[in-house]
Amino acid sequence: MLNFKEKADLIWRVADLLRGDYKQSDYGKVILPMTVLRRLDCVLAPTKQKVLDYLPKVENLKESAKDLALNKIAGFNFHNRSQYDFDKLVADPNNVGANLRNYINGFSTSAREIIEYFNFGDQIDRMDDPKADILFQVIKEFKGIDLSNMAPLEMGYVFEDLIRRFAEQSNETAGEHFTPREVIRLMVNVLFIEDRDILTQEGIVKTLYDPACGTGGMLSVGEQYVKELNPNAELKVFGQEINPESYAICKSDMLIKGQNPANIKFGNTFTVDGLEDEKFDYMLSNPPFGVDWKKAEKMIKAEAEKKGMSGRFGAGTPRINDGSLLFLQHMISKMKPDGSRIGIVFNGSPLFTGSADSGESNIRKWIIENDWLEAVIALPDQLFYNTGISTYIWIVTNHKSAERGGKVQLINAAGNAADMADQSGGNRFWEKMDRSLGNKRKRIAENGHTKGIGFITRLYGDFEENDYCKIFPNEFFGYWRVTVEQPLKENGRPVTDRQGNPKPDPSLRDYENIPFLKKDKAGRLVPQAIEEYFAAEVLPHLPGAWIDESKTKTGYEINFTKYFYQFKPLRPLAEIKADILALEERTLNMEKTVLE
Repeated sequence: MLNFKEKADLIWRVADLLRGDYKQSDYGKVILPMTVLRRLDCVLAPTKQKVLDYLPKVENLKESAKDLALNKIAGFNFHNRSQYDFDKLVADPNNVGANLRNYINGFSTSAREIIEYFNFGDQIDRMDDPKADILFQVIKEFKGIDLSNMAPLEMGYVFEDLIRRFAEQSNETAGEHFTPREVIRLMVNVLFIEDRDILTQEGIVKTLYDPACGTGGMLSVGEQYVKELNPNAELKVFGQEINPESYAICKSDMLIKGQNPANIKFGNTFTVDGLEDEKFDYMLSNPPFGVDWKKAEKMIKAEAEKKGMSGRFGAGTPRINDGSLLFLQHMISKMKPDGSRIGIVFNGSPLFTGSADSGESNIRKWIIENDWLEAVIALPDQLFYNTGISTYIWIVTNHKSAERGGKVQLINAAGNAADMADQSGGNRFWEKMDRSLGNKRKRIAENGHTKGIGFITRLYGDFEENDYCKIFPNEFFGYWRVTVEQPLKENGRPVTDRQGNPKPDPSLRDYENIPFLKKDKAGRLVPQAIEEYFAAEVLPHLPGAWIDESKTKTGYEINFTKYFYQFKPLRPLAEIKADILALEERTLNMEKTVLE
C-alpha cells in the first residue's frame, strides 16, 4: 500500500500550482479529472500507436462500430484516437488548451462521458486564461506522475485519499464518498462466506450491486474477493451514485477493469432507480449516515402509497432526517426470489429509533418477521473518516441456512471491554493508527484468525454463542406497547360512564413495553402473554389499572448494548479510601520535594 500513498502525495503536490487562482475547496475540480485523464493515458500508452495505425481502416464506420473495433485494438472497453497524449501536450506549450480539448474529444464515447461529469471544460478555460496561465504547468506535472503500474484497487485508494484530503480542506464530508477498505473487506468476507462452495464452481457468474457506490470501493473489493477465491468466476458489478465526481471516478475504474461501464448509473437512487428491472445476487452499501430525504419526500411517499408492498417503500417510511432504512428497503426490493445476500453499514439509529408502529419500527418488524435479518455486527468507534460514532453491519438475506432460520446473530466487535484482549495483550478487534485520518483513529487488522477481520469472520461463521456472540430467536426483538389507564376520581371515588365502566384519568395514563418473550426459571426464552406480564408487573403497584386494548401496538427494536452489558460491581470503600490516602501521601511528598 506504500505505492498508493506515494502517488497520492505526488498528485497532492500539484495542487500547490493552483494556489492564488483557486480556493482550496475548488482544488478537486482540477486534480480529480486530471488524475483520471492521466490514469487513462498511462493505461492506454502501450497500444496507443496501434489504435492510431488502425484508425484509417474504420474511419467510415458508424461511431458505435468504430468504438468497438478500436476498443479491441486498445485492449480495453475504451480507447483514445487523438494524435495527442500527455507527452505531446507538453511538447506544444503554446497550444495546450486547444490540444487538451482535442485529446479529450479523442476518447471513445464511454470514457468521454466520464470527463464530462467533471465539467472539466470550464476548468480548462479558467487555467488557460492568460491571467492564470497554469494549464501547461499542471499538465507537465501530471506527465511526471506514472500511474501505469497501479493495480485497480491501489488506484481506488489514491482517489479516495485525494477526496478525503480535499474534503478536509473544504470542511466537507469525505465519508459520503467512500468506506475504509478494511470495513469493506470484513463485509465482503461475511457476505460471501456462506456461498464459498457456490463461488468456487467452474464458470460461475454472479452479480453485485451498490445503490450508493461512491468511487466504487465496495464493488472493487467484492470483485477482488471473488477472483482470489476462483479466478474463473465472473462477478458482474452494478451501482448508482448521486455525486458526479464520485460517479465519474467509479465509472473510469470500471472501464479500466473491463467491467461494463453502462452498469454504473448516475442519479438519486430514491427518485430515479437506474436499474429498476434488475435483481442481484449480492448487495453491499454504506449509505450516508442520517441522510435527509426531504428533497425526495414527495416521490417516495407517492410510491409508498401507490404501490404499497409491491413497491420499494411499502413497509414504512422513517423520519425525514434519516433515510438509512430507505436504502435497505430499496435493496430488499432487488433480492432474487431464489436467494440474495445484503451487507449494509448503519449507525445505531436504525436499530432502535422509533416507538411501536412508527415507520422505523414497522420496517424492522417487516424484515425480522420475514426472517431476513441474519446478523448485526457492532464495529469499533472512530473507524470512519467523517465520524467517530459507532457503526453496525447488517446482514440481510431471503435464503438463510437451516441452522440460522428464525434466528438473528449479534456480534460485538466493538472491542471496548477490558476482557477483549488477545494473549499478546492487544485488542482482538482493532488497533490504533499511528496517525489519524480525519476522525479515523482506529483500524481493523486485515489478516489473522485470532484478531481483526479473520477473528470477526470466524465468529460469524462458527455461529456459536460466546462472550462476543449472542444468538436470539426473531421474536426476542418484538414487544407490545400497551396503554395503561387508571380511574378518574372525584372526592376519592372513581367516575364511571353510562355503562358503569370507570373513566380513565388522562393525567395518570402510562405506557408499558411488554416483550414477546421472557426467561423461565431455567433461563430459557419462552412466550409470554400481555395479561400475564400485566398481572405480575403492573397490578401489584397499580391495583385499579387496566389496559386499553384498542391502543395496543406492536414494535421491534434491537437494543444491542443491553444484550452485551456486563455488570461490574463497585469497588469496596476500603479499597477506594486506601487509593485516596496513597494519592494524598504522594502529593505531600511532591510538595516537600518542590519546597526543598
